[in-house]
Amino acid sequence: MEIIQTNHMAQEFVDQVEKMSHSNLSRCWHCLACSGGCPFSEDMDYLPNKIIRMIQFGMKEKILKSSTIWLCVGCNTCSMECPNCVDMAAIMDTLRQMAIAENIKIAEPGILSFHNAVVDSISRYGRTHKLEIMMRYKLSEKDLFSDINLGLRMLSKRKLDLLPSKVKDKKSIQSLFEMAERLS
Repeated sequence: MEIIQTNHMAQEFVDQVEKMSHSNLSRCWHCLACSGGCPFSEDMDYLPNKIIRMIQFGMKEKILKSSTIWLCVGCNTCSMECPNCVDMAAIMDTLRQMAIAENIKIAEPGILSFHNAVVDSISRYGRTHKLEIMMRYKLSEKDLFSDINLGLRMLSKRKLDLLPSKVKDKKSIQSLFEMAERLS
């Protein structure tokens, strides 16, 4: 049987999520609009509205260990569907940050590897270099050849550039990364 916290620790968790995500969880009516609009809800272990309810009940460990927070791609469909403007995408982002900060075993480590490859590419070039991102991701997952045919088709259709293109004002991009580092 699951133990649900309804004490000050549960409220501390709610307060922390609200502060980091800039969202008021008590505005959620649990109308399922966020879950109904989510293109990935079928693959999630908990629907987005259930994540909010679990936060309200202080089920921190269970949430931070869930696949749901990693399967969310931040498309903001859930946030746009919400009649009360609860920013579910920001809440999911907050939960991912909390899981990383607390060294929780990540339920979907491949997603984090891919995300890190994308961020690293943007940091170095000012934009994404898809071929390098995919190569870094494939190396980190030790899965070099499963998508080789797709990669070759994309190269032949010029959907992947061999060399990265770079932004002219790379200093502006670097300043964004430096500002994010200072804020975290």
